[in-house]
Parts: sequence; C-alpha cells; structure tokens
Amino acid sequence: MSADPRVTGRARHPLSMERSLPIALLRAREAVMAHFRPLLAEGDFTEQQWRVLRVIDEYGPMDPTELSERSVILTPSMTRILRALEERAMIRRERHGGDGRRQVIHLSEQARVAIEAASPASIQAHNELERQYGAERLELLLGMLADLGRLRPPG
Repeated sequence: MSADPRVTGRARHPLSMERSLPIALLRAREAVMAHFRPLLAEGDFTEQQWRVLRVIDEYGPMDPTELSERSVILTPSMTRILRALEERAMIRRERHGGDGRRQVIHLSEQARVAIEAASPASIQAHNELERQYGAERLELLLGMLADLGRLRPPG
C-alpha cells in the first residue's frame, strides 16, 4: 500500500514514480525482455551472456574493454561472463597480435551454431513486438533511445 503524502506529511516529489524516466525505462525493458527470455532459457544463456555473443557475432572479435562498452556491461561483470562462456566453449581468447598483454575474444563454432539456431525465435519475438507496438513507432523509439543514450552527465 502506498503512503499518501497528504497523510504522512512528506512532500511529494515533483516527478511521480509514474513519470520517472528510470522507472519507465525499466518497465519497458522488462516488457521487451519478456518476449526474448524464452529463447534465452532454451539455450541456457543469461541475458548478459547472450548480449556478449550477439555483439561479437555482429562486430567481430574484439578486446574485453570494447566488448564491455558495446555490450553495456561493467568490466568486473564481463570478466565473470567471459569465464562462463569460455567454460561452455562459446568463446576463445587469443593474444592480440600487436600487444601480447591484450586479449581478443572470438566466437567458437558452437556459439555460431547456437546463434543461428536462436535466430528464428529471435526474429519472431522482434516481429511480435513490432506487431504490437507498430513498426513506425518502434523505429522512432529506437532513434529516440539512441539519442538519449548519447547524453552526458553534467560536469
């Protein structure tokens, strides 16, 4: 039960939780991910593991730092995720040609097979989102979210 600010005497925040951008983004993410979680469960992947595999599949082999940035995963979490994917033989690490201290992460053939197998269900989930929300609205939303993602904090 929510507390009524008139009864508790607490001042009401100028932006209610219903108009909170962080909360709205979380709700939207949960609604979208509900379409994709079944295919992740079928492959026994976490959302973050799947994101890492998809990024490498789309952009090619890369070092863990770039992979963290493109996957929007913090570096400490990336270390754990890469270890788990390596244990499952989904990725392989190689030394960077120009700098032996750096690693480059590659997809294994097993990962490529898993991505290919999941593609029809992924496309179907995307098509269902597009059907429910509207192709034009979805395209507009993606553009707006990309713009919002480029904002920098003050200072």
